[in-house]
Amino acid sequence: MNNLPTISHLQIVPDEYRKAPNAQDVATLIEIKNLSLNIDQQAIFSNISIPIYSKHINVLIGPSGCGKSSLLNAIIRLTDFTKDAHLQGEILVANKNILNPNCNLIELRKKVAMIFQKPTPFPMSIYKNFEIPLKEHGVKNKIDIAAKMQSALKSVGLWKEVKDRLNKNALSLSGGQQQRLCIARALTLAPAALLLDEPCSALDPISSQIIEELLLELKQKYTILVVTHNLSQAKRIADYVAFMWYVNQCGRLVEHNEAAIIFNKPSNPLTSAYVQGVTG
Repeated sequence: MNNLPTISHLQIVPDEYRKAPNAQDVATLIEIKNLSLNIDQQAIFSNISIPIYSKHINVLIGPSGCGKSSLLNAIIRLTDFTKDAHLQGEILVANKNILNPNCNLIELRKKVAMIFQKPTPFPMSIYKNFEIPLKEHGVKNKIDIAAKMQSALKSVGLWKEVKDRLNKNALSLSGGQQQRLCIARALTLAPAALLLDEPCSALDPISSQIIEELLLELKQKYTILVVTHNLSQAKRIADYVAFMWYVNQCGRLVEHNEAAIIFNKPSNPLTSAYVQGVTG
């Protein structure tokens, strides 16, 4: 059996901020700079620097335990709810460091929406799934709520499937429909970016294909960052790929580049081994 190259022989991406070589003129919405996360004195990831390119699909790949999901959680400050979690570095969203103590977390989570691995519709009617967050963000008029809901559901291809079921419990929908509803619910708040943590892992192949096609459409308007273990999926949807690995049980960035380069001609032997499915 072939073995993955040992990490000690590999060139890890420098700690300083680095853009993909051919993307110097591509705008960034989110910039992660020298970011490290420790929980209870255990390093989860260290010195991660990745630009998240605007109106592109950015994908994080790497083995379980290298900190990919934790990185997504850090971007919307969900790490605040983890005891003894400490972030060091910068996360810039629209050029503002969201790790500053005065960051408005409500506005941050409106601007940067998170879609989780398991669909998370509210256990109430489809309509209420939209009414509640919209009211929380100041949209009170029922006509406006209905219009925003319809527009969002149409954008994820779900309107025709649910328009006659708006008073039914959202949990009555299939898993794929629930995930699209969660995406639509996020879109009603007009975010700039969507973060998706393994959005298709709990879905059947047909539902997964629908989500993938949806993301390819949504990138025309939104900045998208996806965590996935599915390399075939990453090849189908990614514009840019960041590959993470663990060094001494701590996540590190190994390589970041255009998807075509990562999957066809990566510069790092570990990246090459991983995307070819070599196991140790």
